[in-house]
Parts: sequence; C-alpha cells; structure tokens
Amino acid sequence: MKAEVPTSLIAAVDGPRMWRHLEEFAKWRKESGVPEELKSLAYVEERMKEYGFDTELILHDAYISLPGQARVEMAGDTLRCITHSFSQSAPADGLKAEIVDLGSGSEEAFATTDVRGKLVLVDGIANPVMSRRASLAGAVGQVHVSPHEHVHEMCISPVWGSPTYDTAGNLPSTVVVTVPLDAGTAIRDKLRSSPDLALTVYADVDTRWRKTPILVCDMAGPAGGADEPFVFFTGHHDTWYYGVMDNGGANATMMEVGRVCAENRGKWQRGLRIVFWSGHSQGRYSGSTWYAEQNWAELEKRALVHVNVDSTGGKGNTVVADTTAAAELRNLAVETLREQAGQDFTNRRMARAGDQSFWGIGVSAIYGNMSEQPATGEANASAAVFGGGNRLGHGTGWWWHTPDDLLDKMDEKILVRDTNIYLHTVWRLLADPILPLDWAEHGRYLQSELGSIVQLVGDRFDVTELNEGAERLIGLAERLNAAIAQAGEDDADRFNEALIAVSRALVPLDYTECDRFEQDPAINAPPYPSLRPVRLLASVEPGSDDEKFLFVGATRARNRIAFGLRQAAAHIEQALGVSRG
Repeated sequence: MKAEVPTSLIAAVDGPRMWRHLEEFAKWRKESGVPEELKSLAYVEERMKEYGFDTELILHDAYISLPGQARVEMAGDTLRCITHSFSQSAPADGLKAEIVDLGSGSEEAFATTDVRGKLVLVDGIANPVMSRRASLAGAVGQVHVSPHEHVHEMCISPVWGSPTYDTAGNLPSTVVVTVPLDAGTAIRDKLRSSPDLALTVYADVDTRWRKTPILVCDMAGPAGGADEPFVFFTGHHDTWYYGVMDNGGANATMMEVGRVCAENRGKWQRGLRIVFWSGHSQGRYSGSTWYAEQNWAELEKRALVHVNVDSTGGKGNTVVADTTAAAELRNLAVETLREQAGQDFTNRRMARAGDQSFWGIGVSAIYGNMSEQPATGEANASAAVFGGGNRLGHGTGWWWHTPDDLLDKMDEKILVRDTNIYLHTVWRLLADPILPLDWAEHGRYLQSELGSIVQLVGDRFDVTELNEGAERLIGLAERLNAAIAQAGEDDADRFNEALIAVSRALVPLDYTECDRFEQDPAINAPPYPSLRPVRLLASVEPGSDDEKFLFVGATRARNRIAFGLRQAAAHIEQALGVSRG
C-alpha cells in the first residue's frame, strides 16, 4: 500500500520563497542561547503559523559552550587560530608548554609517547575522540592542524547532550585550538631545529548553563487527538556565525516541506511534527536530547520515523547518493534519490551525529546531512565528519563551520532539489496507509554484519543464535511485506502497530550500547555496537584473561540481541496471525 507522490506536489516547491527565508537567516548570528537566535526563530514561527501549524516555543536549560578569542605564540610570532566549544579556557597569561608532534594522533602514538603536561600537535579538525584521548593521556592542550587555510568551528565534547552528574567528568580537560595549514607547517619546521619547542596558547571559552529554545510545530492528521501517531521531521536552527547553509538551508527546506504538505493535508494518514533545535552546534545536541528525555513516553507511543535535515542547498553540493538511512528505510531512500535526483543510494549507515537522540526510544531514522561536494581527492575538513572511505561525496563546501557560510554559498536549484528529496520522503511517510518500513532488509543487514564478525573472529565466539534469529526475522518480515502488498484499509492499523513495535525492539540494538533511557557518547559506533566485545576478540590472545573478560561482555550482548530478535518476531507473528503453538 504505497502512496503516489504527485508531480504537482513536487512542482509546488517554491525556490524563490525559500530564497527569501535564506535572506532572513543571513541577517542573524544564531549561536545557541544568544538573543539573535530567538529573533531568527520568531521569523520561523510566524511563517509556520501562516502555514497552519500549531506552534510552541520552549525555553529550557542546556549546558552550552561558546568559543571566544584565541591565539598561539611561538618564539615571538603570533599564529592565527580558533578555539573550540567545550575546550578549557587558558589562564589569563596563556598556557605555556612543550609541544609534541603526534601526526595523526593515533592510539599507538599516544601510547608510545609521554604527553603528560605537554601540548600535542595533531593533524585534522578538532573532534571528541581526540579530545578524550588527549585528556586521558594527561596532555594539557591540543593544537590541531587544519588540512587547508580555513579553520572550522567544532564542538569537541564526547558527552551527548547536556552532561549528567556522572558524565560531566568526561568533558575535555585540555585547552584546544586549531591553526591553519601554513601555521601547522611553521610549527613543524621550528620543531626540527628546536625539539624542546614550547608554545603559549591563549583561549577564552564561555561554558555555562543557558536558556535555549526549541520550536515545535504540529499539524494533526485525519484522526487527530492526543494519541495520533506522527512523522517526526527535525533540524537544528542554531548555527556557527550566520550559518546560511548550515543550517539555514535546512530550515528553509523544513518550512517549505511543511507548507506544501499542509496544503495537501486531506491525503495524510497521520500527523506531522516539525521541530527546530538549538544546542546542536554548541551543546552537542543538547536540545534534541532534552526533548527526548522530557517527552520519552509520548515519543515512544507516537513518533513513527525521524527524518533529519542538515545543510541543504550549498553551492556545488551535487552529490546526494551518500546520504544515510537505517536499513529498514533503505528502500525508501533508494526510491526517493532515484526519482528526485537521478542518483543511486549507496546504503550508508546512519552516523552517531546530527540530533539522532531518539534511537534509545526505538525511533527509526532517515537522512541527516544530505548534499555534498563530489570527491576529488583534495583535503576537505567536513569529510572527516561525514565519513571517509571510498565515497562519492566528500563533505560540504570549504565554508562549512566558518564565518564565510553566507548567502553567496547557496544555490537555489540545489536547494530545490534537496527539498524535493525531503518532500518525497516525508510525503510517503505521511500518506502511505502502511508505513514503508522493511524489516526483512534490516534482517539481511544484520546477517551481513554477523558474517563480517565471523570472518574476523572465526569460531572463537558462537553467534549461531543471532544468525538464526536474523534468518527468522527475514522470513517473517518477507511474509509481512507480502501481506502488506495485498492489504486493505482495515488491515492498516494492525500492520502499522507491528512495524513500530519491531522498531522499538530493534532500533535500540542497532544503534545504542547503553539502555534505552541513557545516551551513548558522541562518538561513532559500528552496527549493533553492543557486539563490540565480540569484534575485539580478534585483537587478544586465545586463552588470555582479556579473552575471558571479552567473553563476559560478548555473552551479554548475544543475549540482549537474541531477546530483541525474539520480540520482533513475536510482533510480526501476531500481526500475521501466526500461532506459536
């Protein structure tokens, strides 16, 4: 039961209208919790009300870190740099320490070098992994070397959302700056002649609790009421500097998709909730995390699929094939990218990024960053966040996370194309009588991952139970897919309830390692991350204590996943009327 996506619907996307939104966003700096952010958000709220949405502006406490001025002094020379969100501030008279070049900053480099009390020089943009690594190693600071002349703002907290009493100690303990490539080269040149070179780093960072906004825009579907399920469409509103691409383009996309869908509300099967977050850029997703925690029960009951949008419409960002989707939504991504962009989806897994704060609740997700520059082999700092490897895309334009992210970096045609992709996807989720979730595809994805694990560790740990569970899931889900293809309107509620029940059982297993009410660190993780102990077996000696320790965790993970697979199978069997006798 698949809804048509009318050509008239796609044709309704209004490029000039979205460009007017961008002109408004270009007026305001929108760092989390600053007054200008609220002024910009007031414009969004006014438009969404015009389109017929009920709106609520929420102000809540969030732990926000705003970088200030920074510089590096080296032998009388001043080097240009920036500091980072959640870096420690340097003392008023600067932090002076010997600097050690660790190249890429690998685990091995830290393990074989005493960096206690020293600054470390590392390649690449600042990030939570390196921040945590340097903090644990006892370094007092990091000097990152950008791959080019531009320096990119980054949030380096490894804590997802505002810290708890227990996780506050995981925040960075070092002073962190990034210098452009020429400055990094100058430091390395100086180190060759002066191995004991000391630098003085100045950095001012304002980290404290602030009131930050969330704008919630609701429109009910045909059923209405407090229990009606809804499609969850979100993106952040806060920015670095003016942030016209990141994330003004996405906000224009959200507003336009909301407008066009609202004009065709009579065909909806369920409601639509569009949310604009703060705390993405300077709070490590504090807004979406707070919202997940404050509305956990409602989201667990009503939220169907999370569609996330970031950085649409950037000039030269022609590649969309490398966007991301959960396995159960791959087929929707394949259809949408092919029909709206003429590109073939590369099946990239969702990353631990971009306000994906709802996996523990069990809400499946599709998209995040959409369009990218074509891969050319040249350095692109944002590609470090988007993911490396053999990819068609290579991050967004060089202006990403810089003061140069302005209106002149936008392309109206690309913005319309990206918005068409989101409109097609949201429309299918709104208008399909039965949601386009394919759990057979998820089962095949899990099977593939288990196959990779077996190749890695051989027979050192038995995953037969999980393979059998995945096989059972595939068989039942294929029967469910066949039944859905033949279903009538009277079957829709029953099948939708089963599809979402499976989501609640499997999504937390696929994307989280902690329990459903916590948040894992803001560090990317492999598929089914609780299987980490199984993967690590390949790195330890058979019969060693380390192997036995890993067996304990591996066994718990196997039990956890096997239980979730049994739950998922039971939900599908109930929907199909299969007796388990």
